Amino acid sequence: MKEQILEILSKINVPELEDNIVALGLVSNINIKNNRVVFSISVPYGLEKQFAYIRDLAEQNIAKIDGIERVLVALTSEIEQSEKKPIKAKKISKGRDIKNAPDMRPEKFAIPGIKSIIAIASGKGGVGKSTCAVNIALSLRSLGLKVGLLDADIYGPSVPRLLGIKERPKIENDRIVPLIKYDVKIMSMGFLMEEDNPVIWRGPMVVSALMQMVREVEWGELDILVLDMPPGTGDAQLTMAQQVPLSGAVIISTPQDLALIDARKGLKMFNSVDVPIFGIVENMSNFICPKCGEISEIFGHGGAKEEAHKLKVNFLGEVPLHMDIRHYSDEGKPIVIAEKNSKYANIYKQIALKIAVKLSDEEED
Repeated sequence: MKEQILEILSKINVPELEDNIVALGLVSNINIKNNRVVFSISVPYGLEKQFAYIRDLAEQNIAKIDGIERVLVALTSEIEQSEKKPIKAKKISKGRDIKNAPDMRPEKFAIPGIKSIIAIASGKGGVGKSTCAVNIALSLRSLGLKVGLLDADIYGPSVPRLLGIKERPKIENDRIVPLIKYDVKIMSMGFLMEEDNPVIWRGPMVVSALMQMVREVEWGELDILVLDMPPGTGDAQLTMAQQVPLSGAVIISTPQDLALIDARKGLKMFNSVDVPIFGIVENMSNFICPKCGEISEIFGHGGAKEEAHKLKVNFLGEVPLHMDIRHYSDEGKPIVIAEKNSKYANIYKQIALKIAVKLSDEEED
């Protein structure tokens, strides 16, 4: 069937580039599973919006193939592999020093039943990482994947509020049974404590609790476990990156220079322990006035995209600062559920689709 798909796609010409998308080498990562086709189309950097019509044509044409129930196409501006700097795996030690020590990274898929684990991370707090993590996890579920979400922010767990969950998980056979909301399995330290009670723990206690939530929760069979990582690059973050078999990481940042400095630190931490960076998301990219629709660039605009280009990593998308996203998050009903066909929900879904394509590529490798 892959040959049939390529034949159909070879008939989609790009006048701006004077050839078809197959001949130009823009099609990659074709994955066919359960009557569902997923692939990506790479376009020139910075021209994603201008070439959006290509994605629409590809989806429409492939959907006509008998037996295909769903077509998912990610439009990306991949950095050419030849331009990328090779990531060198560094040695890992017990503390903050990551030089001259034996490699501690576990084998891939070390946690039974979980195929892939991705980290949603940020170099600092306050950039909307948890909101992005929740909406990305739910968007991955909408692609037909079995998804779990672990709120690994011990000091400031936000997932219970973002998903409107007040129940406590059960313990069965000495294992924690995750709660389920919107068909996603969820675990958070916030389920085990009152919302306004602070966690006053030293580093080793935090690390121990994180490892328990990863390994002692009855996750069952999952295609993807999404980790809402603690902000920053401290002991807890480094330990998670070392001891959890991560398939990749997504960095969340605002376009502001201060946030980008910290985002760069987070990216380098993952590189240091040989965790692939799937890309950067620019959150709070601009503010859209709910009354007049005027766009204001409160934190600047395009900084994360430019940073992704400088660091030779993929740019996954821009999420605006909009009242609907904030309103539905506070109500415990994320926008991808409350307004699933809105343009803001579709932004998260496109980000999730790009992540799914990257995971498919990792599995093929």
